[in-house]
Amino acid sequence: MIARAPSSQRKTYVVDTNVLLHDPNALFAFEEHVVIIPIVIIEEIDRFKKDLTEVGRNARQVSRILDELLLEHGIPLSQGVPLDRGGELRVDLCADVKVTWPWADPKHLVDNMLLAVADRMNQSADQQGLVIVVTKDTNLRIKANALGIRAEDFEHGKVMVEELYTGQAELVVSSDTLETLYADGEAVSDLVENMAANECLVLRNEDRPTQTVLARVGPNKMTIRLVKRMKEGIWGIYPRNKEQFFALDLLLDDDIKLVTLVGKAGTGKTLLAIATGLHKSADERTYHRLLVSRPIFPLGKDIGYLPGNIEDKLNPWMKPVYDNVEFILDSRVEGRSGKNRGYEELINQGLLEIEPLTYIRGRSIPHQYLIVDEAQNLTPHEIKTIITRAGEGTKIVLTGDPYQIDNPYVDSTSNGLVYVVQKFRDQPLAGHVSLTKGERSDLAEMAAELL
Repeated sequence: MIARAPSSQRKTYVVDTNVLLHDPNALFAFEEHVVIIPIVIIEEIDRFKKDLTEVGRNARQVSRILDELLLEHGIPLSQGVPLDRGGELRVDLCADVKVTWPWADPKHLVDNMLLAVADRMNQSADQQGLVIVVTKDTNLRIKANALGIRAEDFEHGKVMVEELYTGQAELVVSSDTLETLYADGEAVSDLVENMAANECLVLRNEDRPTQTVLARVGPNKMTIRLVKRMKEGIWGIYPRNKEQFFALDLLLDDDIKLVTLVGKAGTGKTLLAIATGLHKSADERTYHRLLVSRPIFPLGKDIGYLPGNIEDKLNPWMKPVYDNVEFILDSRVEGRSGKNRGYEELINQGLLEIEPLTYIRGRSIPHQYLIVDEAQNLTPHEIKTIITRAGEGTKIVLTGDPYQIDNPYVDSTSNGLVYVVQKFRDQPLAGHVSLTKGERSDLAEMAAELL
């Protein structure tokens, strides 16, 4: 049994609804400290439990966790029950709490009750400075600060985008290493043992610093592998910069089962992924089909209310995917395969399938090349749901831009895309590249930089 910290050092965290709806397991993230859930928070969670969205599923999960704790310990949660790592969970019944601030708006009763609970605890001499409101609501943190109550965002699992693993580095090597690399396609090196598996490299010749070679760390972190220059494009698409060369190298490697591509608009993330998926599915037949999906925001929202059949309903959401496929078909080398086929023909032949993430829960997806576009709009839990759908022989590619987020429940530091990049950065079956150079057009590049 883990010993509790002295009471003088234990902090008391008063947790807001949005934290629990973001991550139901947040209850266990406060280590040896005390977690307080005001009863009004449970009432608010109850209002979400029937939703068919991810928020509704999280609300139901919070209720299940609390019920399991109740059954496990057999005492009212209002008395406090122990948590792992020496912490404690307590439901505050708000029996003696009144919102008396003249500025308090009745429409914000739950928020103000939470602040009142924290304020009451903060008045205790032994609790001053140790009571902290945890909320993802910026305005609530501002109000808490004005009342002299410490308030913090829920930082667990956050990844600063500026510090995000880029998947590439520069390395100075000997001429002998480069000669072996050119001759055999691979060279043993102890310079990469502390680097991440499959990390992309710009190798610089120590004798001739102007000579550079593109390579990649081997999955065992004992070798360097050559990134081959492509004489023929992939379905008419050619890499235009070193980052795109790195991306294609990872996308074409069947031993790498998870690829993450992060970059601003116009860097070629989705285009490269779709071109490779078509090549692997239609040409090499490594995978049964290319499956492309993207969140219909919010994930799980009913896509009714649009006229027509399922294809008609999907068309506005999937238009960016269709545009990329059409661009690829139009870019194919003339005469290579006769008249270009439209994406409808690829769909009819079973080589291409496009569907919303709404329907992915509960599925098993074997032997498919799965691309999830706009993955920055997914929560870590949603990303986990998607990756755990992968069956035998399936490859998953996640693309997105952490700075373009539409989901109010995540931000650039807490979305599922950056979470996966950080968690899988050293796994032999995963690879990552951050793309920075825009290739769509000069105008698009300038807009991405200036706006």
